[in-house]
Amino acid sequence: MIESDIRANLDAVRERMADAARRAGRHADAVLLVAVSKTVDVERVRAAIAAGVPALGENRVQEAREKIAVLGRPRPWHLIGHLQTNKVRDAVDSFDLIHSVDRLALAEALSRRATEGGRRVDVLVQVNVGEEAQKGGVRPEDLGPALEAMAALPGLRLRGLMTIPPLPKDPEDSRPHYREMRKLLDGARGRGLGAEFSELSMGMSGDFEVGIEEGATIVRVGTAIFGPRGG
Repeated sequence: MIESDIRANLDAVRERMADAARRAGRHADAVLLVAVSKTVDVERVRAAIAAGVPALGENRVQEAREKIAVLGRPRPWHLIGHLQTNKVRDAVDSFDLIHSVDRLALAEALSRRATEGGRRVDVLVQVNVGEEAQKGGVRPEDLGPALEAMAALPGLRLRGLMTIPPLPKDPEDSRPHYREMRKLLDGARGRGLGAEFSELSMGMSGDFEVGIEEGATIVRVGTAIFGPRGG
């Protein structure tokens, strides 16, 4: 029953993603769906893997490590939540993509750890597009200098931008923020960051269709796949 319910939810999300992509004149396969599995028990995550989710997203490093220990790495694992500097070592070792690089000090710590291991870590730079005091992220007006400094770090591979906009009462409330993010990405690419700087992680269960219409290449969807938290 769990797997069939999750599979039905996943099919519905994919259909909505495809519809949004068509409206924007895009291909649905240009958008990666990250199934947000924070607080979701291992059996439901296993069911989602069996149903075909392409990637899994976790907010906390320790919770992800516990799940990886049981489930392994049948899909890429993404860190989408705030990362404390003291969790950098485990984050670099655990995740295929870190979405939430929200400050230069964190970028430097990630680079040091990755370099120690003889590798580079793929990251997205979080932008506080709504300029909310309670949220992390680089302010839009500071993004250029921040990207320049981070791009010089030998252990990082900058892949794009991520944002968590103000909680919308209506999905359309997110549109101006997502539109600004697309402009910021285009402007950053114009600074010579290269073709690999192309990802735009924006859109969650309540507004991912708007995100896709405005250029998201990654959407982070939890409730629409797994149901309400704790359910």
